[in-house]
Amino acid sequence: MSSHDIIIIGGGVVGLATAYHLTRHYPQRRVVVLEKEERVAAHQTGRNSGVIHSGIYYRPGSLKAENCREGKRALVAFCEREGVAYDLCGKVITAVTEEEVPRLHAIYARGLENRISCERIPRERLLELEPHAAGREAIWVPEAGIVDYVGVCLRLAERIREAGGEVVTGAEVVGVVRRGRALTALTRGAEYSGGYLINCAGLYSDHVTRMTGEDPEVQILPFRGEYYELEPHARRLCRNLIYPVPDPAFPFLGVHFTRMIDGSVECGPSAILAFAREGYTFGEVNVRELAEMLFFPGFLRLARRHWRTGILEVQQSLSKSVFLRKLQHLIPEIGPDD
Repeated sequence: MSSHDIIIIGGGVVGLATAYHLTRHYPQRRVVVLEKEERVAAHQTGRNSGVIHSGIYYRPGSLKAENCREGKRALVAFCEREGVAYDLCGKVITAVTEEEVPRLHAIYARGLENRISCERIPRERLLELEPHAAGREAIWVPEAGIVDYVGVCLRLAERIREAGGEVVTGAEVVGVVRRGRALTALTRGAEYSGGYLINCAGLYSDHVTRMTGEDPEVQILPFRGEYYELEPHARRLCRNLIYPVPDPAFPFLGVHFTRMIDGSVECGPSAILAFAREGYTFGEVNVRELAEMLFFPGFLRLARRHWRTGILEVQQSLSKSVFLRKLQHLIPEIGPDD
């Protein structure tokens, strides 16, 4: 059995950032990160669109707004210090229809209250920034950007190890045992005992909570974001980041264009209910996890309330032409060959 002061379950950006700060602020503490995959950042951290968000959308004064703003500052400082690739390239949020203009103004007001550097711009200025974007007017957010999140995690892991901490990959936690005041995380090959256990297990964080004997009272419902990638000849259509005005009822939906740190451009997503917690394609199904989800009362309430929206997202996922029409709302000249 391996003995530590603090055990962290999950080797994504949350778990590694937590370990990084603990090793810096409490250098005498023995910290270990347990990651089930053979590499860090294998799931949500390594599969997102790589955007550094400014916090412009969140309610002023909320913890979300503060966390996003302070997190961005800390992330950029870390990348500068560690030489990790990032680019504060800026983004535009564009109101294409007259109906979207008042919502755009409301987002701008939030941005000012959240102390975000942002500017309302007319169509002429929008076309200087993004010549192919549609829009009556827009918000320019120069401090939004893109980053290599996998690179961030690899550097965090390096710094944790240099400080005396451990990052153990291929160490899936299959159980947690309480022995007096100590907690022991059981993997298939070893046991890790510690005084504290921090759960950063992402899609399985509710399962890990149950392993400790606690009731999380909530359950993870996995949704998959599906994107297309622009062909190299079509990357000229998007210089940096082009976002729509979000629908207040579904602020997490709405296709957008994102330049990645390697120069490629992703467009999407469709938000699709996954049939497994780590179901990244339609063909990936975990029967036990699917049944667990379908019988969860929270899912049933969600489905009853928003089944029409769910059907539209599935149509968008299955039909390239439907997806394309959504993209043409922001960039009218984009075509199926792009």
